[in-house]
Amino acid sequence: MEILYASFLCFFLLLVIYLFQNHKSRGNTNLPPGKTGFPVVGETLEFLSTGWKGHPEKFIFDCIAKYSSYIFKTSLVGSPVVVFCGLNGHRFLFSNENKLVQVWFPRSVEKIFLQSTRISPMEESLETANVVRKFFQPVVMQGHIGLMDSIAHNYFVTYWEKKDTVVVLPLTKHYTFLLACRLLMSVEDPNLVALLKNPFGLMLKGIVSVPIDLPGTPFNRAIKASTFIKKELLVIVKQRKIDLAEGRASPNQDILSRILSTRDNNGNFMPEADIANKIFGMLVGSHDNITFVCTSIVKYLAELPEIYQGVYQQLEIAKSKAPGELLSWGDIQKMKYSWNVACEVMRLAPPSHGFFREALTDFTYNGFSIPKGWKIFWNTFSTHTNPEFFPEPQKFDTSRFEGSGPTPYTYVPFGGGPRMCPGKDFARLEVLVFMHHLVKRFRWEKLIPDEKIVYVPVANPENGLPIRLFSHEA
Repeated sequence: MEILYASFLCFFLLLVIYLFQNHKSRGNTNLPPGKTGFPVVGETLEFLSTGWKGHPEKFIFDCIAKYSSYIFKTSLVGSPVVVFCGLNGHRFLFSNENKLVQVWFPRSVEKIFLQSTRISPMEESLETANVVRKFFQPVVMQGHIGLMDSIAHNYFVTYWEKKDTVVVLPLTKHYTFLLACRLLMSVEDPNLVALLKNPFGLMLKGIVSVPIDLPGTPFNRAIKASTFIKKELLVIVKQRKIDLAEGRASPNQDILSRILSTRDNNGNFMPEADIANKIFGMLVGSHDNITFVCTSIVKYLAELPEIYQGVYQQLEIAKSKAPGELLSWGDIQKMKYSWNVACEVMRLAPPSHGFFREALTDFTYNGFSIPKGWKIFWNTFSTHTNPEFFPEPQKFDTSRFEGSGPTPYTYVPFGGGPRMCPGKDFARLEVLVFMHHLVKRFRWEKLIPDEKIVYVPVANPENGLPIRLFSHEA
């Protein structure tokens, strides 16, 4: 009875919100073309279903064609939304970040991920991005390449070598989580990694669940998992602070030590709970997207032997190394073709097909009025697979990234403007080290040739990408 009552209450509140928003929108006759769909649900199901079917771009391009406009209105996740498409839409949003628009998260995501009571979710997200930007600069990451190489070597020896077949997605998830735990906070104890990883998986599953916080629901489990992880991270932070004070840890050994040892402009150290929140945000940010990029690289290299061969030829780097010698920054800089391959993979299969913003004030774009408080969605596919910017867009062509590369604002897997992903340099290193170790050891073939990539809402191969491995020594 309590569940039934809660369901009716949620529906009633959502209906009131919808009617209020619909009344507001009727007062503004200069909105972009489009429709808001059914009450409360809007066009959310149509939007999500194209991703579930492996064609996330379809909803966007169908609307562009239907309304003959690169800007249109819809209703998603219970809110009125204006969708900005194309180069000009990206340029406008990225150039007006924190002026006309700001980052926005659905309440369900806020409740799972952003639980700080000191500041708002938007401020928490911005603070975390600033911390990542500061401590993940290329000059800092250069000092971690040898460690990343060593971790990748042990990972492939343990989880890939002497296997006939593997399922790639869970393995790449483990790779990115191992690497993040080690580089962020020097956690390498398998028991502690497992203690954090298991609830981490529950938490990520909760994002795509119905946001009903009742005992036993996936959403409720996700909130509990998030709380548990943050408590464990706080224990790690407190112990590291003691270790630094007693000389058992170095100020430069990892990101956690660097944060603990750094004062702000007022000469104060960051509070321990805030540091735990920032580490939590970095763990989340370094997981799903990089996992999918690594998985997609395996997919495309299996399908395109000529591209695989180009990456394999870069193994001259490995041949020039002495036994046991680790990769260096100079070696990474030589992997230009491999990075072009990764970039083309992210163009064709971006980890996420877009992100939300919120209008901070009423403004006008392209002759249309955007009301304050309305949500905005920008989409990667509106440029990534647009022949105007990428001729023969479905063709895998690494030359698109040679020279000056794509036109600005057309290639946006990391976003753009002030909100561009602050961990993109870390992602580049992680992906290149993964590719180096993978291709150095194996050739492979897909066991499900026509396996689809689905967006739920984060991109994943439908069956996890099972492959058959062939050792170069065989």
